[in-house]
Amino acid sequence: MSRKGISILGATGSIGKQTLDVIRNHRDEFELVAFSVGENIPLARKIIEEFQPKLVSVKNREDWSRLKSEYVGNIHFVYGMDGLIQVAIHNDTDVLVNAILGSVGLLPTLKAIEGRKRIAIANKETLVTAGHLVMKKARDFGVEIIPVDSEHSAIFQSLKGENQKEIKKIILTASGGSFRDLNREQLKSVTVEDALKHPNWLMGAKITIDSATMMNKGLEVIEAHWLFDVPYDQIDVLLHRESTIHSMVEFQDKSVIAQLGTPDMRIPIQYALTYPKRIPNESESLDLAKLGTLHFQPMDMKRFPCLQFAYDAGRIGGTMPVVLNAANEVAVNAFLEGTIRFLEIENWIERAMNQHHSIPNPDLETILKVDEETRNEMKKWGSKEKWRT
Repeated sequence: MSRKGISILGATGSIGKQTLDVIRNHRDEFELVAFSVGENIPLARKIIEEFQPKLVSVKNREDWSRLKSEYVGNIHFVYGMDGLIQVAIHNDTDVLVNAILGSVGLLPTLKAIEGRKRIAIANKETLVTAGHLVMKKARDFGVEIIPVDSEHSAIFQSLKGENQKEIKKIILTASGGSFRDLNREQLKSVTVEDALKHPNWLMGAKITIDSATMMNKGLEVIEAHWLFDVPYDQIDVLLHRESTIHSMVEFQDKSVIAQLGTPDMRIPIQYALTYPKRIPNESESLDLAKLGTLHFQPMDMKRFPCLQFAYDAGRIGGTMPVVLNAANEVAVNAFLEGTIRFLEIENWIERAMNQHHSIPNPDLETILKVDEETRNEMKKWGSKEKWRT
Protein backbone atom coordinates (compact mmCIF):
# COMPACT_ATOMS: atom_id res chain seq x y z
CA MET A 1 0.00 0.00 0.00
CA SER A 2 1.41 3.38 -1.00
CA ARG A 3 1.68 5.92 1.77
CA LYS A 4 0.00 9.31 1.61
CA GLY A 5 2.49 12.16 1.13
CA ILE A 6 2.09 14.91 3.74
CA SER A 7 3.61 18.39 3.58
CA ILE A 8 3.45 20.78 6.52
CA LEU A 9 3.67 24.56 6.52
CA GLY A 10 4.71 25.46 10.06
CA ALA A 11 6.07 22.13 11.32
CA THR A 12 7.49 23.50 14.57
CA GLY A 13 4.29 25.15 15.77
CA SER A 14 1.66 23.49 17.95
CA ILE A 15 -0.44 22.08 15.08
CA GLY A 16 2.67 21.17 13.11
CA LYS A 17 4.17 19.18 15.98
CA GLN A 18 0.90 17.36 16.62
CA THR A 19 0.67 16.55 12.90
CA LEU A 20 4.10 14.99 13.22
CA ASP A 21 2.73 12.93 16.11
CA VAL A 22 -0.01 11.60 13.84
CA ILE A 23 2.50 10.74 11.10
CA ARG A 24 4.82 9.15 13.69
CA ASN A 25 2.00 6.95 14.99
CA HIS A 26 0.93 5.86 11.50
CA ARG A 27 4.08 5.49 9.42
CA ASP A 28 2.37 2.81 7.35
CA GLU A 29 -0.24 5.39 6.30
CA PHE A 30 1.72 8.64 5.97
CA GLU A 31 5.07 9.96 4.78
CA LEU A 32 6.41 13.44 5.55
CA VAL A 33 7.66 14.64 2.18
CA ALA A 34 8.19 18.36 2.85
CA PHE A 35 7.92 20.90 5.64
CA SER A 36 8.65 24.52 6.50
CA VAL A 37 9.93 26.12 9.69
CA GLY A 38 10.59 29.68 10.74
CA GLU A 39 13.68 30.12 12.90
CA ASN A 40 13.54 27.02 15.13
CA ILE A 41 16.46 25.33 13.40
CA PRO A 42 17.35 22.94 16.28
CA LEU A 43 13.87 21.39 16.07
CA ALA A 44 14.06 21.40 12.27
CA ARG A 45 17.22 19.29 12.49
CA LYS A 46 15.43 16.76 14.71
CA ILE A 47 12.52 16.54 12.25
CA ILE A 48 14.93 16.08 9.34
CA GLU A 49 16.82 13.30 11.11
CA GLU A 50 13.67 11.46 12.17
CA PHE A 51 11.56 11.74 9.02
CA GLN A 52 14.11 12.25 6.22
CA PRO A 53 11.87 14.51 4.08
CA LYS A 54 12.64 15.40 0.50
CA LEU A 55 12.25 19.18 0.86
CA VAL A 56 12.76 21.62 3.76
CA SER A 57 12.02 25.35 3.74
CA VAL A 58 13.34 27.86 6.28
CA LYS A 59 12.62 31.54 6.77
CA ASN A 60 16.12 33.00 6.44
CA ARG A 61 18.80 32.62 3.78
CA GLU A 62 21.49 32.19 6.45
CA ASP A 63 19.74 29.13 7.90
CA TRP A 64 19.19 27.78 4.40
CA SER A 65 22.91 28.05 3.64
CA ARG A 66 23.88 26.40 6.94
CA LEU A 67 21.48 23.46 6.60
CA LYS A 68 22.38 22.92 2.97
CA SER A 69 26.03 22.47 3.96
CA GLU A 70 25.13 20.20 6.90
CA TYR A 71 22.94 17.75 4.97
CA VAL A 72 24.58 16.75 1.74
CA GLY A 73 22.38 14.21 0.05
CA ASN A 74 18.82 13.84 -1.20
CA ILE A 75 17.21 16.59 0.91
CA HIS A 76 16.57 19.82 -0.96
CA PHE A 77 16.61 23.10 1.02
CA VAL A 78 14.80 26.32 0.12
CA TYR A 79 13.87 29.53 1.93
CA GLY A 80 11.52 32.51 2.05
CA MET A 81 8.14 32.77 0.37
CA ASP A 82 9.36 30.82 -2.65
CA GLY A 83 10.33 28.06 -0.23
CA LEU A 84 6.86 27.97 1.31
CA ILE A 85 5.33 27.67 -2.14
CA GLN A 86 7.67 24.83 -3.07
CA VAL A 87 6.61 22.94 0.06
CA ALA A 88 2.96 23.54 -0.83
CA ILE A 89 3.21 22.25 -4.39
CA HIS A 90 5.78 19.46 -3.97
CA ASN A 91 5.14 16.71 -6.52
CA ASP A 92 4.82 14.00 -3.88
CA THR A 93 2.37 15.96 -1.71
CA ASP A 94 -1.11 14.48 -1.41
CA VAL A 95 -2.20 16.64 1.54
CA LEU A 96 -0.86 20.05 2.51
CA VAL A 97 -1.29 20.86 6.20
CA ASN A 98 -1.35 24.65 6.41
CA ALA A 99 -0.40 25.20 10.05
CA ILE A 100 1.73 28.28 9.55
CA LEU A 101 0.97 31.38 11.61
CA GLY A 102 -0.33 34.52 9.94
CA SER A 103 -1.30 35.76 6.50
CA VAL A 104 1.96 34.41 5.05
CA GLY A 105 0.05 31.14 4.53
CA LEU A 106 -2.30 32.62 1.92
CA LEU A 107 -0.20 32.56 -1.25
CA PRO A 108 1.17 29.02 -0.71
CA THR A 109 -2.40 27.80 -0.18
CA LEU A 110 -3.58 29.32 -3.45
CA LYS A 111 -0.62 27.76 -5.27
CA ALA A 112 -1.34 24.38 -3.68
CA ILE A 113 -4.93 24.57 -4.90
CA GLU A 114 -3.67 25.27 -8.40
CA GLY A 115 -1.50 22.19 -7.97
CA ARG A 116 -4.63 20.23 -6.99
CA LYS A 117 -3.38 19.32 -3.52
CA ARG A 118 -5.90 18.57 -0.78
CA ILE A 119 -5.69 21.33 1.84
CA ALA A 120 -5.92 20.49 5.54
CA ILE A 121 -6.35 24.03 6.79
CA ALA A 122 -5.38 25.16 10.27
CA ASN A 123 -4.25 28.63 9.23
CA LYS A 124 -7.16 30.91 10.11
CA GLU A 125 -5.78 33.95 8.35
CA THR A 126 -6.00 32.34 4.91
CA LEU A 127 -9.80 32.14 5.01
CA VAL A 128 -10.34 35.23 7.16
CA THR A 129 -8.49 37.53 4.77
CA ALA A 130 -9.26 35.86 1.45
CA GLY A 131 -12.04 33.33 1.92
CA HIS A 132 -13.77 34.45 -1.25
CA LEU A 133 -10.65 33.83 -3.34
CA VAL A 134 -9.66 30.55 -1.67
CA MET A 135 -13.05 28.87 -1.83
CA LYS A 136 -13.71 29.96 -5.41
CA LYS A 137 -10.33 28.67 -6.53
CA ALA A 138 -10.93 25.40 -4.66
CA ARG A 139 -14.25 24.97 -6.49
CA ASP A 140 -12.67 25.85 -9.85
CA PHE A 141 -9.87 23.29 -9.39
CA GLY A 142 -12.00 20.63 -7.67
CA VAL A 143 -9.85 20.72 -4.53
CA GLU A 144 -11.06 19.65 -1.08
CA ILE A 145 -10.53 22.08 1.80
CA ILE A 146 -10.66 19.98 4.98
CA PRO A 147 -10.78 21.94 8.26
CA VAL A 148 -8.34 21.07 11.04
CA ASP A 149 -9.68 23.39 13.75
CA SER A 150 -11.65 21.24 16.18
CA GLU A 151 -14.75 23.43 15.77
CA HIS A 152 -14.81 23.37 11.99
CA SER A 153 -13.88 19.71 11.90
CA ALA A 154 -16.89 19.09 14.14
CA ILE A 155 -19.18 20.97 11.75
CA PHE A 156 -17.63 19.21 8.75
CA GLN A 157 -18.26 15.82 10.38
CA SER A 158 -21.79 16.78 11.49
CA LEU A 159 -22.64 17.71 7.91
CA LYS A 160 -21.39 14.46 6.41
CA GLY A 161 -24.23 13.01 4.37
CA GLU A 162 -26.46 16.01 5.05
CA ASN A 163 -27.91 18.64 2.71
CA GLN A 164 -26.23 21.95 3.55
CA LYS A 165 -29.27 23.82 2.24
CA GLU A 166 -31.19 22.42 5.22
CA ILE A 167 -28.92 24.07 7.81
CA LYS A 168 -30.78 26.35 10.20
CA LYS A 169 -27.83 27.32 12.36
CA ILE A 170 -24.18 26.54 13.03
CA ILE A 171 -23.21 26.65 16.70
CA LEU A 172 -19.52 27.10 17.47
CA THR A 173 -18.51 26.24 21.01
CA ALA A 174 -15.91 28.24 22.95
CA SER A 175 -14.04 27.28 26.09
CA GLY A 176 -13.85 30.91 27.19
CA GLY A 177 -10.07 30.90 27.37
CA SER A 178 -7.74 31.73 30.23
CA PHE A 179 -9.87 34.54 31.66
CA ARG A 180 -13.39 33.19 31.27
CA ASP A 181 -14.13 33.67 34.99
CA LEU A 182 -12.77 37.24 35.25
CA ASN A 183 -14.76 40.44 34.80
CA ARG A 184 -13.64 43.51 32.86
CA GLU A 185 -12.20 45.19 35.92
CA GLN A 186 -10.08 42.15 36.77
CA LEU A 187 -8.74 42.00 33.21
CA LYS A 188 -6.92 45.31 33.66
CA SER A 189 -4.12 43.70 35.66
CA VAL A 190 -3.64 40.30 33.95
CA THR A 191 -0.16 39.31 32.71
CA VAL A 192 1.16 37.48 29.68
CA GLU A 193 1.90 34.49 31.88
CA ASP A 194 -1.71 34.46 33.09
CA ALA A 195 -3.03 34.65 29.54
CA LEU A 196 -0.95 31.71 28.34
CA LYS A 197 -2.49 29.29 30.84
CA HIS A 198 -5.32 27.84 28.77
CA PRO A 199 -7.64 25.65 30.86
CA ASN A 200 -8.28 22.97 28.21
CA TRP A 201 -6.05 23.05 25.14
CA LEU A 202 -2.32 22.89 24.42
CA MET A 203 -1.77 25.59 21.80
CA GLY A 204 0.77 28.15 20.63
CA ALA A 205 1.16 31.55 22.30
CA LYS A 206 -0.70 33.62 19.71
CA ILE A 207 -3.78 31.40 19.49
CA THR A 208 -3.88 31.09 23.29
CA ILE A 209 -4.04 34.89 23.60
CA ASP A 210 -6.69 34.96 20.86
CA SER A 211 -8.68 32.45 22.90
CA ALA A 212 -8.48 34.71 25.94
CA THR A 213 -9.74 37.74 23.98
CA MET A 214 -12.24 35.55 22.08
CA MET A 215 -10.77 36.80 18.80
CA ASN A 216 -9.95 33.18 18.05
CA LYS A 217 -13.66 32.41 18.04
CA GLY A 218 -14.35 35.52 15.99
CA LEU A 219 -11.91 34.40 13.33
CA GLU A 220 -13.58 30.98 13.41
CA VAL A 221 -16.96 32.62 12.74
CA ILE A 222 -15.54 34.18 9.57
CA GLU A 223 -13.93 30.87 8.62
CA ALA A 224 -17.21 29.02 9.11
CA HIS A 225 -18.98 31.53 6.87
CA TRP A 226 -16.61 30.68 4.00
CA LEU A 227 -16.13 26.97 4.63
CA PHE A 228 -19.83 26.15 4.86
CA ASP A 229 -21.39 29.01 2.87
CA VAL A 230 -23.61 30.07 5.77
CA PRO A 231 -24.68 33.69 6.47
CA TYR A 232 -23.36 35.33 9.64
CA ASP A 233 -26.86 35.56 11.08
CA GLN A 234 -26.94 31.74 11.09
CA ILE A 235 -23.66 31.33 13.02
CA ASP A 236 -23.86 31.38 16.82
CA VAL A 237 -21.21 31.03 19.53
CA LEU A 238 -21.88 29.19 22.79
CA LEU A 239 -19.64 29.17 25.87
CA HIS A 240 -18.87 25.55 26.77
CA ARG A 241 -16.11 25.26 29.32
CA GLU A 242 -15.40 21.53 29.04
CA SER A 243 -14.53 21.64 25.30
CA THR A 244 -16.26 18.27 24.88
CA ILE A 245 -18.86 19.21 22.28
CA HIS A 246 -16.63 20.78 19.64
CA SER A 247 -19.49 22.33 17.67
CA MET A 248 -23.03 21.60 16.48
CA VAL A 249 -25.34 22.03 13.52
CA GLU A 250 -29.05 22.68 13.90
CA PHE A 251 -31.19 21.76 10.91
CA GLN A 252 -34.52 23.11 9.71
CA ASP A 253 -36.41 20.28 11.40
CA LYS A 254 -34.81 21.35 14.75
CA SER A 255 -32.60 18.27 14.89
CA VAL A 256 -29.13 19.06 16.24
CA ILE A 257 -26.07 17.01 15.30
CA ALA A 258 -22.91 17.50 17.36
CA GLN A 259 -19.41 16.04 17.33
CA LEU A 260 -17.85 15.18 20.71
CA GLY A 261 -14.37 14.20 21.78
CA THR A 262 -11.54 14.88 24.18
CA PRO A 263 -9.72 18.22 23.74
CA ASP A 264 -6.91 16.72 21.69
CA MET A 265 -6.03 18.34 18.35
CA ARG A 266 -4.51 15.12 17.04
CA ILE A 267 -8.06 13.81 16.50
CA PRO A 268 -9.21 16.45 13.96
CA ILE A 269 -5.72 16.58 12.42
CA GLN A 270 -5.79 12.84 11.76
CA TYR A 271 -9.32 13.01 10.34
CA ALA A 272 -8.23 15.73 7.90
CA LEU A 273 -5.38 13.49 6.73
CA THR A 274 -7.42 10.29 6.41
CA TYR A 275 -10.81 11.66 5.24
CA PRO A 276 -13.14 10.06 4.32
CA LYS A 277 -11.94 6.98 6.22
CA ARG A 278 -11.13 6.71 9.93
CA ILE A 279 -8.20 4.83 11.46
CA PRO A 280 -7.23 4.10 15.08
CA ASN A 281 -5.95 7.05 17.13
CA GLU A 282 -3.61 7.07 20.12
CA SER A 283 -5.63 9.77 21.91
CA GLU A 284 -7.62 9.15 25.08
CA SER A 285 -11.23 8.06 24.61
CA LEU A 286 -14.03 10.32 25.78
CA ASP A 287 -15.58 9.09 29.03
CA LEU A 288 -18.88 10.92 29.51
CA ALA A 289 -19.69 9.04 32.72
CA LYS A 290 -16.42 10.23 34.24
CA LEU A 291 -16.99 13.75 32.96
CA GLY A 292 -20.47 13.77 34.47
CA THR A 293 -21.70 17.25 33.56
CA LEU A 294 -21.48 19.63 30.62
CA HIS A 295 -21.98 23.38 31.03
CA PHE A 296 -23.24 25.95 28.54
CA GLN A 297 -23.95 29.67 28.66
CA PRO A 298 -24.65 32.40 26.10
CA MET A 299 -21.80 34.51 24.81
CA ASP A 300 -21.55 38.04 26.25
CA MET A 301 -20.40 40.36 23.45
CA LYS A 302 -19.75 43.22 25.87
CA ARG A 303 -17.46 40.99 27.94
CA PHE A 304 -15.73 39.78 24.76
CA PRO A 305 -15.81 42.73 22.30
CA CYS A 306 -13.28 41.10 19.95
CA LEU A 307 -15.95 38.57 19.02
CA GLN A 308 -18.28 41.43 18.09
CA PHE A 309 -15.49 43.05 16.04
CA ALA A 310 -15.17 39.84 14.03
CA TYR A 311 -18.89 39.65 13.32
CA ASP A 312 -18.81 43.31 12.28
CA ALA A 313 -15.80 42.81 10.00
CA GLY A 314 -17.34 39.72 8.43
CA ARG A 315 -20.64 41.46 7.71
CA ILE A 316 -18.90 44.53 6.27
CA GLY A 317 -16.77 42.22 4.16
CA GLY A 318 -14.25 43.33 1.56
CA THR A 319 -10.92 44.24 3.13
CA MET A 320 -12.30 44.79 6.65
CA PRO A 321 -11.48 41.22 7.77
CA VAL A 322 -7.94 41.81 6.46
CA VAL A 323 -7.61 44.80 8.78
CA LEU A 324 -9.19 42.89 11.67
CA ASN A 325 -6.68 40.08 11.30
CA ALA A 326 -3.60 42.26 10.75
CA ALA A 327 -4.49 44.57 13.65
CA ASN A 328 -5.03 41.60 15.92
CA GLU A 329 -1.68 40.04 15.02
CA VAL A 330 0.21 43.27 15.69
CA ALA A 331 -1.66 43.93 18.94
CA VAL A 332 -1.20 40.40 20.27
CA ASN A 333 2.49 40.54 19.46
CA ALA A 334 2.77 43.85 21.32
CA PHE A 335 1.06 42.29 24.34
CA LEU A 336 3.33 39.24 24.26
CA GLU A 337 6.34 41.56 24.16
CA GLY A 338 5.03 43.49 27.16
CA THR A 339 4.48 46.71 25.22
CA ILE A 340 0.74 47.02 25.91
CA ARG A 341 -1.73 45.68 28.45
CA PHE A 342 -4.24 42.95 27.73
CA LEU A 343 -7.30 45.17 27.27
CA GLU A 344 -5.41 47.39 24.86
CA ILE A 345 -5.45 44.58 22.30
CA GLU A 346 -9.12 45.26 21.61
CA ASN A 347 -8.54 49.04 21.62
CA TRP A 348 -5.93 48.72 18.88
CA ILE A 349 -8.17 46.49 16.78
CA GLU A 350 -11.16 48.79 17.10
CA ARG A 351 -9.10 51.85 16.19
CA ALA A 352 -7.63 50.17 13.11
CA MET A 353 -11.07 49.09 11.91
CA ASN A 354 -12.54 52.55 12.49
CA GLN A 355 -9.78 54.11 10.38
CA HIS A 356 -10.32 51.78 7.44
CA HIS A 357 -12.72 52.19 4.53
CA SER A 358 -13.41 48.70 3.26
CA ILE A 359 -12.67 47.85 -0.38
CA PRO A 360 -15.25 45.40 -1.80
CA ASN A 361 -14.28 42.16 -3.57
CA PRO A 362 -10.51 42.65 -3.19
CA ASP A 363 -8.08 40.73 -5.37
CA LEU A 364 -4.94 39.13 -3.95
CA GLU A 365 -2.79 42.19 -4.62
CA THR A 366 -5.23 44.45 -2.76
CA ILE A 367 -5.46 42.04 0.18
CA LEU A 368 -1.68 41.89 0.57
CA LYS A 369 -1.38 45.68 0.21
CA VAL A 370 -4.03 46.42 2.86
CA ASP A 371 -2.48 43.84 5.17
CA GLU A 372 0.95 45.46 4.86
CA GLU A 373 -0.39 49.00 5.21
CA THR A 374 -2.33 48.10 8.35
CA ARG A 375 0.71 46.53 9.99
CA ASN A 376 2.97 49.42 9.05
CA GLU A 377 0.52 52.01 10.34
CA MET A 378 0.09 50.22 13.65
CA LYS A 379 3.83 49.86 14.11
CA LYS A 380 4.05 53.65 13.94
CA TRP A 381 1.98 53.79 17.09
CA GLY A 382 5.24 53.92 18.96
CA SER A 383 4.19 56.39 21.60
CA LYS A 384 2.03 53.77 23.26
CA GLU A 385 0.82 56.11 25.99
CA LYS A 386 -1.69 57.74 23.67
CA TRP A 387 -3.38 54.34 23.21
CA ARG A 388 -3.61 53.55 26.89
CA THR A 389 -6.98 53.51 28.59
